[in-house]
Amino acid sequence: MEVVYMCAENPEIKYTQLFIDNTWVDSRSGKSFATYNPSTSDEICKVQECDKADVDIAVAAGREAFKLGSEWRTMDPSVRSKLLHKVADCMIRDINYLASVETLNCGKVFKEACGDIEFAANVFRYYAGFTDKIHGKTIPVDGDYFTYTRAQPVGVVAAITPWNYPVAMLSLKLAPALCCGNVIVCKPAEQTPLTALILASYFHEVGFPPGVVGVLPGYGPTAGAALAEHMDVNKITFTGSTEVGKLIQQASGRTNLKRVTLELGGKSPNIVFADANLDEAVESSHEAVMTNMGQCCCAGSRTFVQEQVYDEFVRRSVEKAKNRVVGNPFNDSNQHGPQIDNEQFMKILTLIETGQAEGATLECGGERHGETGFFIQPTVFSNVGDEMRIAKEEIFGPVQTILKFKTCEEVIRRANDTSYGLAGGVFTSNIDQALTVAHSLDAGVIYVNCYNIDNCGAPFGGFKMSGFGREYGEDGLKEYLEIKTVTVKIPQRNS
Repeated sequence: MEVVYMCAENPEIKYTQLFIDNTWVDSRSGKSFATYNPSTSDEICKVQECDKADVDIAVAAGREAFKLGSEWRTMDPSVRSKLLHKVADCMIRDINYLASVETLNCGKVFKEACGDIEFAANVFRYYAGFTDKIHGKTIPVDGDYFTYTRAQPVGVVAAITPWNYPVAMLSLKLAPALCCGNVIVCKPAEQTPLTALILASYFHEVGFPPGVVGVLPGYGPTAGAALAEHMDVNKITFTGSTEVGKLIQQASGRTNLKRVTLELGGKSPNIVFADANLDEAVESSHEAVMTNMGQCCCAGSRTFVQEQVYDEFVRRSVEKAKNRVVGNPFNDSNQHGPQIDNEQFMKILTLIETGQAEGATLECGGERHGETGFFIQPTVFSNVGDEMRIAKEEIFGPVQTILKFKTCEEVIRRANDTSYGLAGGVFTSNIDQALTVAHSLDAGVIYVNCYNIDNCGAPFGGFKMSGFGREYGEDGLKEYLEIKTVTVKIPQRNS
């Protein structure tokens, strides 16, 4: 059945408590925090604030749910699959409500929020199909022995998710972890807790056993740190900044050496050769850095353009940026909403000022849009040098920096001259050139004549300081499994 998108600018906020052991509870401290609408900077509501005491309770509930002989540990894989499908059904049933709350809380354009909900539901369905396909191997060892491996869940997983794609990022951790039979405690970003709590309600509704899923709104230095340092957490998966990723890695080393998966920042190169289809390259390069107001870890934020077409590319890119419609994200005619909060808003404007001060040419934008909320005009810089801060630092905003290059060898060297390695793009009509660049870039995901194309089945993750481990696809399951080898003495081995 085709889904009809209908937004509600003032959706009811149904859930503001912690979700622990299939129950809605207040925090032990009694503390709460405000969450805001970035389009207006107005408070939406207060949400219960988790700290270490609540983390201890949620982890203990997860440990109880994961014990040998429990309902969850003895559940047939086919039943786990049905439960995951039911969660996806709930998401599609409530897509307009979920997307409306997502738009209210993070400023994402409503129609894009609907797309995120559909994507997240597909992630649950994708991994629902894997529950009965996780298996080990039999190994022909020497001697009278029978040796096999088991792929079994790691145990209690902690997931810390960002504010830029709240439902999608949470689903990319929940679905594979549960597919493998783990239990999971989630801390959504403090800026965007509301849709995570709606998602939590579905696990109770469809019949997941108590303790299998916990959702704990709170702050990174308290709730996040408590999860990262908890001795009964077996694995932590984090999407966010490189700075915080380092802290999580350090916390694992100080405590129980819990397994860690990190999907971190990026400063991804997007390379346009003179022989590319310029219309397609301009359009894709624009969306590569403007989608979600530039708040995307794999944004193609360094646009390298070959000198023969540089001026024309800049002209067309400026035209695209000027024509991008900024405003109320609930309005279907708008393409571009606000930044998430004042901190991010000020960071972007400061970097724009730095770009001008360091000698880049501000072609358009660069200022606040409107009088309320955290809107920034789509911005384009030309004549950008590799040494400039706007070419080196992750801006995480609607700022396109366009750099000029001459040769393929030169641009590969410059593109790789960064501490990040999440994604990269190349636009060219020469397949040899495309593959040379794709194979030479130090990045985990490469797009050829397109950009930012996500698919549930294709692994995603970074090189270098963009993190390690993979999400999406069959490779994403490996992060949530332990391999156990069992060797049995037998009377006689026969071939």
